[in-house]
Amino acid sequence: MARTLLSPGDVKGGWAIIPTPAKDDASDWRATKTVDIDETARVVNGLIDAGIDGILSMGTLGEAATMTHDEKLDFMKALVDAAAGRVPIFVGTTCINTRDTVALTRQALNIGADGTMLGLPMWCAPSRDVAVQFYKDVAEAVPEMNIAIYANPEAFKFDFPQPFWAQVAEIPQVVTAKYIGVGNLLGDLAAIRGRIKLLPIDFDYYAAARMDDSIDAFWSSGAVCHPLVTTTLRDVVAAARTSGDWGAARAFQARLGPTAATLFPNGSFKEFSTFNIPLEKARMNAGGWMKAGPVRPPYHLCPEPYLEGARKSGQMWADLGRALEAQD
Repeated sequence: MARTLLSPGDVKGGWAIIPTPAKDDASDWRATKTVDIDETARVVNGLIDAGIDGILSMGTLGEAATMTHDEKLDFMKALVDAAAGRVPIFVGTTCINTRDTVALTRQALNIGADGTMLGLPMWCAPSRDVAVQFYKDVAEAVPEMNIAIYANPEAFKFDFPQPFWAQVAEIPQVVTAKYIGVGNLLGDLAAIRGRIKLLPIDFDYYAAARMDDSIDAFWSSGAVCHPLVTTTLRDVVAAARTSGDWGAARAFQARLGPTAATLFPNGSFKEFSTFNIPLEKARMNAGGWMKAGPVRPPYHLCPEPYLEGARKSGQMWADLGRALEAQD
């Protein structure tokens, strides 16, 4: 069990955020035990062998909202067993209320997860006081568990303002956050005062790292399309920070950026968020590095043109990974 809390300085490098691999019948509401345990173990081992620094799971694209309770426990155990302590494993434990969230977080701790990627309950749009108290309550109830705040404004109907960050920075268990965008980054960094490691998405990592030296880690869902792209991004930014020459990192970002273009329907994050799960799983399946499998209901329906864009994104990411392999 995770009895020692991490510090923000312990969170570094490229963190993969992974889907929950699904068996072939998972889109049928009648299906049970839909988690592909063998693929879970293969993916975890493959990511660790590739040099990934940590694993986040059971968020939106991880289908935490559509797995049964038993499936969640099965998946957590498969993740923890496969990782065997080699990298931190954070699992999503967000439920629709605080009491169920606490119960699931305790179970995750007992299974051996290092932390929880914790979003806000999805029902009413929370006030700032409600959002802050939720994190305080979970931290009080499970004080041994590291917390990564899952800061997704579309999913949780909350804009994560600077006063929120200032308040949750006072909670020792909150060590990191899955973060979106760079528009408010400097203000949010000022609010947290070094007490939380903010993880931007891979597509924003170069820009965020140029903005502030504390940004030395990021999250990557593309890692399961080809992990070498993620680790290369980590390494070129680290080299640039050491040498002061950002030319190679800038050039790599120019190769990475176009892989995002077709993932967001009509260039809209809001539209993407409506179909996040099928788009990400289509992207990952098309990348060919892992079998993410089908989408669990009710989110398995998605316009075909959107899916085709996601598949193209996954194929482009995988092509970049193969090109990097050929360079070695």
